[in-house]
Amino acid sequence: VAGSSAWYERGFVTYSNASKTELVGVSTELISRSGAVSEPVVRALARGALSHSPADLALAVTGIAGPDGGSDDKHVGTVWLGWITRTGMERAEQYLFTGEREAVRRQSVIEALSGLIRCLEEDSS
Repeated sequence: VAGSSAWYERGFVTYSNASKTELVGVSTELISRSGAVSEPVVRALARGALSHSPADLALAVTGIAGPDGGSDDKHVGTVWLGWITRTGMERAEQYLFTGEREAVRRQSVIEALSGLIRCLEEDSS
């Protein structure tokens, strides 16, 4: 979209555990200890994205969209979202979305963007 470069600086696609480590510095020990779909990892992803860019705010998403990959502890639809700003605000939230893969992805995007708006509102007040 024309003009996007005025507000969107860069993005990282860290689908594999190796890419989480290589691109944004999430430790392999943290991933092994907590699992890729966890609060500690989503916070590390957000911190890493912010530290590897000049952005003022970063968003991280990690989850299990399905149809496979779920477990007794982490069901398909489990998604962690994390937000962090340069001014020190940091938040992580867990969601359990329902539906097929595309529905989980869509719900994740809606909540991620809604969270960005809340972060910007909180940060500016």
